[in-house]
Amino acid sequence: MNDTHLRRLGGSDLRVSPLNLGGNVFGWTADEATSFAVLDAYRESGGNFVDTADAYSAWAPGHTGGESERVIGAWLAARGHDDMVIATKVSRHPDFPGLSAGNIKAANEASLGRLGVEAIDLYYAHFDDPDTPLAESAEAFSALVDQGRVRYVGLSNHSPDRIREWLALCDENGWHRPVCVQPQYNLVERGIERDLVPLALAEDLALLPYFGLARGFLTGKYRPGRADDGSPRAAGARAYLDDPRGERVLAALDAIAAERSAELSTVALAWLVERPGVASVLSSARNLDQLRGLLALNDLRLTAEETALLDEASA
Repeated sequence: MNDTHLRRLGGSDLRVSPLNLGGNVFGWTADEATSFAVLDAYRESGGNFVDTADAYSAWAPGHTGGESERVIGAWLAARGHDDMVIATKVSRHPDFPGLSAGNIKAANEASLGRLGVEAIDLYYAHFDDPDTPLAESAEAFSALVDQGRVRYVGLSNHSPDRIREWLALCDENGWHRPVCVQPQYNLVERGIERDLVPLALAEDLALLPYFGLARGFLTGKYRPGRADDGSPRAAGARAYLDDPRGERVLAALDAIAAERSAELSTVALAWLVERPGVASVLSSARNLDQLRGLLALNDLRLTAEETALLDEASA
């Protein structure tokens, strides 16, 4: 994939690949050697955008958080990183919870150390923190940009009202605005189209959806009567079978995938990456086999008829 496939990230000068490679599995369900292989293959395909968080993978037994950042940092040190856009997040690490100014500064310092970089390209407020004044958080993120520790700010898991408030504070005080938002969005989770998508389009905020495959449901491997694969997300994925739309969407994906000789995951992400305001879609791969279906996104573009079929099935 050449640079012509890269997309501008909101109101920034960052240009990113359509697939935003999720790093939540690195150091967790993918060991360091496997993680390196996935990152190498992603980069060789033309991918340049890797997403992680300081909390990954604090939930796993024996882990403390920061495991993913350490693996990515080791890979960057071994391979070089001038062509990569690295995103990470703050607010959920056990040692750095919340979005107070002091916590943001300390968490940023820790992430810089684990990643081995001088500046984080895209630094997210991972989850909203209702216990900290929004102005305190917004100013602290902006200060990191002024200090050269962060290039751009992003918001993840914030409501449209809180995003509006954050933007207003930045405009009133001359602080650096967020350039993107990272919401849950996929063929069976389209609620953001009512409020967040119009806001993002109006404010030049790139949309960077996560759970683009609905916890694996849109890969097609979770079907009525079929045994689970042991994935930690299996229960969440199977829940979509309780919604009539779930089977309708799978049927539409099946039809398009068969016609295109493509995997269901590729078709589902191809629909998502062309939605209004979407710059890149976030998805992770714990091995090379999973990555291959994601990389096919580089070459698959749906027809208007195929998009309409998925729109109707998922409405």
